[in-house]
Amino acid sequence: MSVLPLVFTSGWASGVNAYAVVLLLGLFGVTGVSDDVPRALQRPEVLIVAGVLFLCEAAADKVPYVDSVWDSVHTVIRPVAGAWVGALLAGHSGSYSEVTAALIGGSTALASHSVKAGTRMAVNASPEPFSNIALSIGEDLGVGALVSFALFHPRAAAVVAAVLLVAGLATLFFLVSRIRRFLRRRAQRREERGLASRVL
Repeated sequence: MSVLPLVFTSGWASGVNAYAVVLLLGLFGVTGVSDDVPRALQRPEVLIVAGVLFLCEAAADKVPYVDSVWDSVHTVIRPVAGAWVGALLAGHSGSYSEVTAALIGGSTALASHSVKAGTRMAVNASPEPFSNIALSIGEDLGVGALVSFALFHPRAAAVVAAVLLVAGLATLFFLVSRIRRFLRRRAQRREERGLASRVL
């Protein structure tokens, strides 16, 4: 069976929370829940580092503006993690080119990371902090559920990940266009106020 669906899903999930993906896959492998997890992800030091960084992300991700700074730092980290996990999965299964799997995992992670970072910037415009917390919890639960589902039903999980990615990109496009319109109107109002003050 091709490992491509699992690579695609893990790439999408890595773009949202790479540390959760590595930690979950590693734990599934160590506990014997799945035989599809590469040994490299089951190493104790990998699990410890992934666990600590997951806790750091869980905290940073729920604080307005701190989450956007965290996302900026992870613009490179998440796609690299998606590519690394994809290559490991392909090499472990022996059914897909590691280079191709790395490209798919990395590019999918970059796309989903862009959706996450852009959505967070839009949400940070809201004055209350609860939307950040709700969004962060939803993302963590979604990643956990989809990665778990992907190990046993990779094709179905890949379809869900594709739908989420397309929906996320469409939402991001809508939010960006609205934010641009809002900024243009605000700049126009400032100019009008400036002209009015000069006249007075």
